[in-house]
Amino acid sequence: MQQPWLNSYPSDVPAVIDPDAYPSLVALIAEICTRFSTKRAFGSFGTYLTYAALDRQAEAFAAYLQQRLHVHPGDRVALMLPNLLQYPVALLGVLRCGAVVVNTNPLYTARELKHQLNDAEVKVIVIYEPMLGVLAEVLATTSLKAIVTTAAGDMFPNPKRLLVNLKMRGRGERSRLSRAIAWPQVLARGAQLRLCAPPIAGHDLAFLQYTGGTTGVAKGAMLSHRNLIANILQAFVWTRGLVRPGEEVIVTALPLYHIFALTMNCFTFMLHGGLNCLIANPRDLKQMIDEFKRLPFTAITGVNTLFNALAQHADFRKLDFSNLRFVGGGGSAIQQAVAERWRAVTGTTIVEGFGLTEASPLVCINPPSPQEFSGGIGLPAPSTECRIVAEDGTDQPPETAGELWVRGPQVMQGYWRRPADTAAVLTADGWLKTGDIAVMRADGFFKIVDRLKDMILVSGFNVYPNEIEEVVALLAGVHEVAAIGVPSNKTGEAVKVIIVPSDPRLTAEVVLAHCRRHLTQYKIPRQVVLVDDLPKSAIGKILRREVRERHGREASV
Repeated sequence: MQQPWLNSYPSDVPAVIDPDAYPSLVALIAEICTRFSTKRAFGSFGTYLTYAALDRQAEAFAAYLQQRLHVHPGDRVALMLPNLLQYPVALLGVLRCGAVVVNTNPLYTARELKHQLNDAEVKVIVIYEPMLGVLAEVLATTSLKAIVTTAAGDMFPNPKRLLVNLKMRGRGERSRLSRAIAWPQVLARGAQLRLCAPPIAGHDLAFLQYTGGTTGVAKGAMLSHRNLIANILQAFVWTRGLVRPGEEVIVTALPLYHIFALTMNCFTFMLHGGLNCLIANPRDLKQMIDEFKRLPFTAITGVNTLFNALAQHADFRKLDFSNLRFVGGGGSAIQQAVAERWRAVTGTTIVEGFGLTEASPLVCINPPSPQEFSGGIGLPAPSTECRIVAEDGTDQPPETAGELWVRGPQVMQGYWRRPADTAAVLTADGWLKTGDIAVMRADGFFKIVDRLKDMILVSGFNVYPNEIEEVVALLAGVHEVAAIGVPSNKTGEAVKVIIVPSDPRLTAEVVLAHCRRHLTQYKIPRQVVLVDDLPKSAIGKILRREVRERHGREASV
C-alpha cells in the first residue's frame, strides 16, 4: 500500500525501527540503568531515585516476589498505585521476575476492582494503603495469594517518611488483612535474597492493560515485551532531536498506570536518561505548580483538561518556561482554544499525537518542533501503517472520512481470554480497527474526526461532537464542554451541549448565538445545559459515555 506520510517525515526520523533490538524490556531497562547510573530517574516531593538505586531496588523487589511470594514467569501482579516512587520500582521488579504487570486504577470501586483481579487471575497486588478498604470488600472473592501495602512516604528518608505517613489515611486496614506485608519490609528482605533471572522473550506477555476497547466490559489488552519495545523506540526516535540525553526533566502528572504516561513518560524518557517528576495528585494544581517551581522542567505531557486548567491558573502563568522544549498532548482531542491559550502562556506548541491502549499506545504524532498547533494527530510512527476504511471495507481516498485502521509491531496480541472480542477488532492480517473516524490528507497527515460510537446522526447527517466542542470552547466564559446526541422527534437525534462555565454571566442564549455564527443549521445545539463539573477519567479525559448517562435521557427535542 502507498505510504504518503513517509515523504513528510522529519529528516532525522527513520522510516522503520527494529522491535527486536532488545530481547525484552528487562534487557532494555538494564542497559538504561547502566548507561545513566548516576543520573536521577524519578523524583517525588524532593526525594529522588538514581538509575542505579532504581535498578538495585527493583532487583530486591523482584527477588522477594520470586523467592518469598513464589511468583513465576507469566503470573499476574497488580499495581494499584498513584504516581509514587514505589511505582517504577514495583513495575521493573515485576517485569524482572518474568511476571505480567496488571495496572490498576487506585480509584476503582469494589465492583471494578473485583472484575479486574478475577479476570486477570491476579496472584499478588501492590496497593496504596488508603485503598485497602476497597480491597477488603472483595478480597474473599479473588485468587490473591499476597498483598504488598505501601504508604505515601515509604520511599522517603526519615523523618520525612514518618511525617508523610502520619498524615495519610487508611493505615488501620493493614492489620485486618492477614496476607498483607509492608513495602519497607519487602525491600529490606528482598535485598538479602538472590534473584534467579528467568529467560524472557519478546513475545512473552509484559502487561495486561485494561481498557473498555471499542465496546463492552473492560478487557485486558495483551501487550508483549516486543510491543512495548517497538513503541518506546518509535517515540524515542521521534523525540530525540529535541532532547539532551541525561538532562531532561519531564513532568509526569498523568498516572503511570495509564498507557499514555507509561510509554511516553516512564519508558521513553528513561531511554533518554531523563528524570520523571512524579505528580501524585494532579487534581491539586497548587501542589503540582509547587513541584514545577522545584525543578526547571523541560517536558510535560497532558490531556486537554490538564493543559486548560494549568493555562488558566494564575500561579502557573508566573512560572519560567525558558527550559520547556517538548509538550506532548493526547488522550483525547486537544482543542484549538486550549492550544492557543497554552502557547500564549508558555510560548510552546502542544505536539498532539494519537494512540490507544491496544497499540501500546502510540500510533501517530506530529513533527516534534511545530511552529503552530495543527489540530491533527500528525503522521504514523515509524514502522506503522494506517488506512482509512469505509463501511464496506474499502480504502477511502484522501480527505474522506472513514474508520482508522492501524498495523505495526506495537499492536497488541489480542484481548486476554476473549477470542470473539479480539476477532472483532483484529483482522487476520494484523490490522487493528480503532473505532475512530479519521481523514488522511494527500501528504499523509491524519486528523481524528471523532469516535464511531460518539457520532450524532441529525436528519441523516453525521455530526461529530469534537467539532461542536471545538466551536463552543472558543467562546469566552466556557471552561469545559461536552457535546452529545439526544433523542429528537423531528430529526432522530439532536445536539446537546453541557458546559462548565468559567464566567457566571454565561447563558444558553449567548452559547446558541455563538454557535449560529460558526455552525451550519443541523449542527447547532438544540439544548444547552450549564453544570458545575463534567465526569472525567483517571487522566482527566471527559467521559462522554457518563455525560450521556447523566444528560442524554431528558425530554426529546
